[in-house]
Amino acid sequence: MRIAILGWGSLLWERGHEFDKWHGPWKYDGPILNIEFSRISESRMGALTLVIDPDHGSPTTVAWCISRRQKAEEAICDLRCRERTTIENIGQVFIASRGEKKINIPKDPILAWARKKKLDVIVWTALRSNFAEKARKPFSLEAVISYVNMLPPEGKANAAEYIWRAPNFVQTPVRFALQQEPWFPIRAASPSLHRTRRKAARFRVAH
Repeated sequence: MRIAILGWGSLLWERGHEFDKWHGPWKYDGPILNIEFSRISESRMGALTLVIDPDHGSPTTVAWCISRRQKAEEAICDLRCRERTTIENIGQVFIASRGEKKINIPKDPILAWARKKKLDVIVWTALRSNFAEKARKPFSLEAVISYVNMLPPEGKANAAEYIWRAPNFVQTPVRFALQQEPWFPIRAASPSLHRTRRKAARFRVAH
């Protein structure tokens, strides 16, 4: 059985967990999903984290790896424990001759990609955007910038760290906008910071 795990956030850079012993190296030709920094994380002191966001996300080719487990239930448990969440927050798709079982998935891109890669099971963290609920205002670039600017220093530091540690393949309006804020740590940012700042400026003009 070939079980794939999808990733686009801290799974790719926070090492040292038991989880890492049970999967192979990350590859960077996964399905294209709409991703954005639109979830407020309590465990990261209010920092915005990456989630699949059908309404506000940018199309992104995400990463993936092969689980070393032979049973889907074990791979699902690995990811659930790593993310410290419930089974309801683990997206799953099973592809088998008896049909397809789909749970919490953006159906078409994952299914088409999984068939092409000849995979049997795909799992991922299926947390959703909670920005409007937590910030008590609709999601927008202006609302995001205002929210992050109001975080205490520790929260703002966590927000900046999460953004500059996010994989280079994740390029979204929120990342572009926050990377040009005066408090953003330029030395910690990626070498492409100046390019992303120019893109952010163009995005704001266009919108």
